[in-house]
Amino acid sequence: MKKHSALLTKKQALEVIDILDKTYPEAECELDFENLFQLLIAVVLSAQTTDKSVNKVTPELFKRYPDACSMSEAGQGNEADAIEEISQIIKRIGMYKTKAKNILGLSKILCNEYGGKVPDRYDELILLPGVGRKTANVVLSVGFGQQRIAVDTHVFRVSNRIGLANEKDVLKTEMALMEIIPEERWSATHHNLIFHGRYCCDARKPKCFECSIYELCKWEQKAEYGEN
Repeated sequence: MKKHSALLTKKQALEVIDILDKTYPEAECELDFENLFQLLIAVVLSAQTTDKSVNKVTPELFKRYPDACSMSEAGQGNEADAIEEISQIIKRIGMYKTKAKNILGLSKILCNEYGGKVPDRYDELILLPGVGRKTANVVLSVGFGQQRIAVDTHVFRVSNRIGLANEKDVLKTEMALMEIIPEERWSATHHNLIFHGRYCCDARKPKCFECSIYELCKWEQKAEYGEN
């Protein structure tokens, strides 16, 4: 990603997040789940695929395995059979075999070490198979109400494009966002940036002509997309 020549000032950044708050008042996690375990599984499954795709496979998955212990007992205790059973349910999403192995593994850990409950600590979450920094932050934010900024592809693209950050990797982008955005607004801004990236600031065809933060945006190419 090309680095930008300018960053938003602190004042401008606050204006941007205020505008995004008003633009996306309903912004929230779009994954379907009924409990913390299902949230964790859905977020793990969402890696490199869309929430809509995940929502198409999780109803059957959660009907068959509604909690960690039932998931851990898939295949009647035979790991290969369990992975195959789970794979057949989620095979419409990317990397389904790897994800099947991961969600089986993390379910066993949750069942055996946490009484089937999802831990609310970052350092414990990231030790689970298939759970990285982004996944852990989403679970802590959405599931436990902690203020977090999870940097997915939308947050990374949008924040670096508009000038909230000017970084080449997701970790540095997260640190930059945490620095410029007030902590009490981290989670809300995370969802707003996702919605903006999903519904306006597209990777290939951004809708700059209808963008609510067009005047503040620092993207050097915005004029090319600024007219309908």
